[in-house]
Amino acid sequence: MLSDEPARLDRLLHELSTLTTEAAGPGRADLDTLSTIDLVREMNAEDAKVPAAVGARATAIAAAVDGIVERMRRGGRLIYVGAGTAGRIGILDASECPPTFGTDPGLVVGLIAGGPAAIQRAVENSEDDGEAAAAGLAGLGLTASDVVVGISASGRTPYVVGALQHARAVGAFTVAIAQNAGSAIGALADVPIEVVVGPEIVAGSTRLKSGTAQKLVVNMLSTLSMVRLGKTYHGIMVDLQATNEKLKARSVRTVMGAAGVGADEAARALEAVDGSVKRAILVLLTGIAVEEAPAAIERAGGILRVAIEQNGGARA
Repeated sequence: MLSDEPARLDRLLHELSTLTTEAAGPGRADLDTLSTIDLVREMNAEDAKVPAAVGARATAIAAAVDGIVERMRRGGRLIYVGAGTAGRIGILDASECPPTFGTDPGLVVGLIAGGPAAIQRAVENSEDDGEAAAAGLAGLGLTASDVVVGISASGRTPYVVGALQHARAVGAFTVAIAQNAGSAIGALADVPIEVVVGPEIVAGSTRLKSGTAQKLVVNMLSTLSMVRLGKTYHGIMVDLQATNEKLKARSVRTVMGAAGVGADEAARALEAVDGSVKRAILVLLTGIAVEEAPAAIERAGGILRVAIEQNGGARA
C-alpha cells in the first residue's frame, strides 16, 4: 500500500491544480503587505462577485426548487450532505426551517462528514469516506421520494460523491452545489448548480466566497420551496413557531398586518387558534368558525391564499 502513495499524491496534486477553487488569484502576491483598510476593501470587492455568480445559475436553482417541492408534496424530505464548511452550511439551513416555517425537524435534514462532532471541529479524513455518507443516508431510510443536495466547493469530495451515488441508486432526486465547472458531483446530479466564484482571496480557503455562494443557494432552495408550499402569505411567515417573546410579538404584528386588525383583536384570534398565525388570519379575513379553520387550510393544500378564496374571500 505504501508504494501507491506517491502515485496517489501525484494524482491529487494534478486534480487540485485544475480547480478554480484552489487557484491563487491575480494580484495576490502582495496581499500580506497591504494595510488593513486595503485588505477590507479587497475582500469586500471579492465578496461582491458572489451574488452575480449565483444569479447566473438561476435556471438551475429554479429547477432544483421545483424538484424539491414536487418530492415534498408526496411526503419526501430535503437532505443536505457535505463535509467541513459545506456540511455546516447544510445543517444551519436545516436547523432554521422549523422555527421559520413550522416544519417538522425531520423534513429538512443536514448530514456532515464525521458526524455531529464535526459541526464544531474538524474530524480528520472524514471527508474521504464515501461509504459513511451512503450509510448515513441509509440510516435515514432514504427513498425515491426524497431529495439529496450534495454540497462541495471542489465538486469532488468523496463523502459527497458517495452520498449522491447512493441517492441515485435509490432513485432520489439529486442536486449538486459546487464552485468548479464540470464537477464530479455535478455529473452525478439531476440538477447541477455550479456557481463559479473564482479564486479565493486566500488561495484554497473555500469557507470564503465559495461558502457564501453555498449559503445563498441553500437559502434559495429551502426558502423558495417553502414559499411554493404555502408557508408564506404576502411575503410574510405564516407558519412560524412562536417559541420566544420576540416571535410571539412578531406573530401578533403579522396577524395585524395581514388581517387589518388591532393588536388586541390579533392577540385574541391567536389565542383562539393555539397561536397559529395562518389560522388566525383565515378566521379574521373570512369569518369562519375557529374549529373549521384546520380543515379549511388542509383542503387548500396548506396555502392560506387559496383557503381565503375558498371561504368567501376577505371579510368586508
